[in-house]
This record gives sequence, structure tokens and C-alpha cells, in this order.
Amino acid sequence: MFGVLDGTSVAVLDPRFHRIVPGSARVERLWTGARWSEGPAWFPAHNTLVWSDIPNDRMLRFDALTGQVGVFRQPARNSNGNTVDGEGRLVTCEHGGRQVTRTEHDGSVTVLASHYGGKRLNSPNDVVVKSDGSIWFTDPDYGILSDYEGNKSESEIGACNVYRIDGQSGEIAIVADDFVKPNGLAFSPDESILYIADTGASHDPENGPRHIRACKVDADGKALSGSKVFATCTNGLFDGFRLDVEGRIWSSAADGVHIYHPDGTLIGKVEIPEIVANVCWGGPKLNRLFICGTTSLYAVMTHTNGAQRP
Repeated sequence: MFGVLDGTSVAVLDPRFHRIVPGSARVERLWTGARWSEGPAWFPAHNTLVWSDIPNDRMLRFDALTGQVGVFRQPARNSNGNTVDGEGRLVTCEHGGRQVTRTEHDGSVTVLASHYGGKRLNSPNDVVVKSDGSIWFTDPDYGILSDYEGNKSESEIGACNVYRIDGQSGEIAIVADDFVKPNGLAFSPDESILYIADTGASHDPENGPRHIRACKVDADGKALSGSKVFATCTNGLFDGFRLDVEGRIWSSAADGVHIYHPDGTLIGKVEIPEIVANVCWGGPKLNRLFICGTTSLYAVMTHTNGAQRP
């Protein structure tokens, strides 16, 4: 609060970055004590943030009014990515459960997806809800490769796909099957593009992808038609990310958060002293960026606002 936190800084790489981060911006460490922080989701109704600590099999809750952190759910079936749907309900990707669930307002849990074609999903990783109520999620195999982030097992599907759950029928469909390890995903502000990270380099450093692809959403909003590489990570891997109202991508990386202009230019960084896995917009105006570092939860105020539901 009274100075710069060691190992943090705001790096301006392009003049366009000046106007979206205050000159007085300081990164705050709000809490520490996790093994692998992931999946932050903001709940505006009660000013709280929920996020996952995957190896510790728990979900944590930060109260923005008091600064207190407590356990939201444990065990949590090694939850990873989280988001909030249009009715304010928590939608969660579970590594251990190998499923996507929704926590209802009464606290009960509804399973939205656990199988495709009669076969179990690998380990759903990250999730986003479109304005039509459909739920889009990635399904790499990270949660079944070992017992650290889930339960070691063989893949039944034999591939790592991106899926869509229809908001009305609940039908599950593959929307992309050409990713090595699909990971974070988010829609552009007008939902015409679905950005998807591929972290295949995690297990093939020489030849595996470490980029975000921009995939065109079909007019009916139900499928993808073609994609191109939007940006390649310059430090580590892209994992989870979010967009602001002007279409800039704020993505996790090994040295913090990388911010990309819609034209694909890396314009700035929020440097963090540990690997970042995911980010989320929060606060009453959605202008506070919450950052899940490996062991800690950080935040920084900005001059822009989040584009979609947190």
C-alpha cells in the first residue's frame, strides 16, 4: 500500500498502454498460501472473488470489503477454471470430477457435462458463458496426467477438444478438435471471435504451441469456422485470460500479465514475481484486475473495464 511490492511493476511497451493503466498503479498482494492458484471469478452481488487452489483441492473466497480470505469449498474435486453465468451462478471446470458443474443459488451442484459420445471427458480446464446462455469449455488432459491436479487416468476420448454446451437443450458439441492442449478461452466484446490458448509446449517445449488463436464464431453463434494465431507467448505460456471493453487481451504468462492490443501488438505488462495462471475483472466498475499467481492472489487498478461477465 505504501510502495512498490518487490518483483512487481507496470511495464509500458507501447504508448497506447499509457492510457489504460494509471501512472500511480501499484500491484497489491492480497493473500498468499496456495500451491497453484487458478480460475478467479467475481461475484458483484456480494463483492467477493472465488478462485481455485487445484493441488490443495479447495476453492477460496476473497471478500473485497474486509480483505478476508476463507475456504469456499473443500474438497472441490480439484476445480480449475470458473466463471459466472447470466443468473449469477458459479460454473466450474473440475479436474478431479472430470466434469463441468454449476453451483445453484441454494448451494446444490448440477453436472452440466461429464461425457461426450459415451466417454468421460479428460479434465475440463477453463470455461466461458456466452450471452445466449451457451457454455464453452476446453478439455486438455492436465488433470489426468498425474495425481497432482486430479486423478491419474487414461484418456477415454483420446483427444483434447473444445466443447459447447447448448444453453437451452444442454446438448454438448465439439467446436474445435485441432488443438494440442486447449487451455484458456474468452470471447471478444461483440462475441464474433473466440480466443483460445494452446499450451502444447508444456509437454513439447521445442515444437508444441504456446500461442492464442483467434477463432471466428459463425453467425448462428454455435460453431467456429477457421482460426489464426493471434499472438505467441514471449515468456512461458499463455494460460487463462480476459478481455477489456476495447478488445485488449490481458493474458497470464510466466512473468506476469501480458496485455495485447486487438491488432496483436504486445503493448504492456503487469509484472508479477511468480508464474501467473489466470486473471479476472472485478470491483463495482470491473476496473480492478485480479491476478492468480502460483501461490498468491494479486490485484491492480486500471483505467479500463472488463468486457464480459467476470
